[in-house]
Amino acid sequence: MKKNVGTVDKIVRIVLALIATYFAYTRDFVESPWIGYLLWIIAFVLLITALTSRCGLYALLGKSTCEVNYNK
Repeated sequence: MKKNVGTVDKIVRIVLALIATYFAYTRDFVESPWIGYLLWIIAFVLLITALTSRCGLYALLGKSTCEVNYNK
């Protein structure tokens, strides 16, 4: 699978992963345990897609936020 996650998209995903992790860990926002587990899963997926620069949903939709390098 080709890289399809750009730099700005990576930063947004990492910030959202940190926010989801905070709410899942502190349980300030969540009272139900299954919502906490769902937040952990969302944070994990966002972090993995940011670190690998690959998003399966983007691949299915044919979308890419990577910068195009015309010098190749």
